[in-house]
Amino acid sequence: MTVKLEESWLNLLSDQFEQPYFKQIKEKLLQEKAEHHVVYPPGSKIFAALDFCPVDKVKAVIIGQDPYHNPGQAHGLCFSVPQGIEPPPSLVNIFQELHDDLGINPPSHGNLESWAEQGVLLLNASLTVRAHMAASHAGIGWQQFTDTIIQRLSANRQNLVFLLWGSFAIKKQALIAKDRGHLILTAPHPSPLSAYRGFFGCKHFSKANEYLKSKGIEPIDWSIK
Repeated sequence: MTVKLEESWLNLLSDQFEQPYFKQIKEKLLQEKAEHHVVYPPGSKIFAALDFCPVDKVKAVIIGQDPYHNPGQAHGLCFSVPQGIEPPPSLVNIFQELHDDLGINPPSHGNLESWAEQGVLLLNASLTVRAHMAASHAGIGWQQFTDTIIQRLSANRQNLVFLLWGSFAIKKQALIAKDRGHLILTAPHPSPLSAYRGFFGCKHFSKANEYLKSKGIEPIDWSIK
């Protein structure tokens, strides 16, 4: 696996690609291929979240756990699916909260690239998954890589918004630099199992924009293009 990455991220993370854990990731993905396992997302999309958002363009960070594991769903952005793929239940609930918070009508598709293009880093903690096996790559080293992303991004930038949904994501706040003026918003996960425990009504989208505006930063257009 050759690491092809947007230049600013390549610079920020350049020391990671020769680390033992990253070599382990490469070896595991090569092994999966050799054993004819299907892995999502496609290789060209593994780093899509970073490729959409150069380091200096990031405004907000949403952290997911791992990619969708059914055919056609994963394309490198957490919670997002390509156009033509039915939005999964958690994404449907995100759109419900978006409507309740900002009056934005649910879109006809679940592709969140328009968020990513505005500087919303849609980062999964694990960047790959074996087909039909949730969390199957959670232990292969990806989390060390994505934890480093969170640490370095938060240390190098100021006034970012971190939207942490669910206990897994909320634990990541320990990685966020405390002296850089970041806003950390936490809520239960938007999955149908927990959305009614406080994700609905959290108003994270309007809170994020109010904060950005207070810092003189262009707010995010959360409508889905």
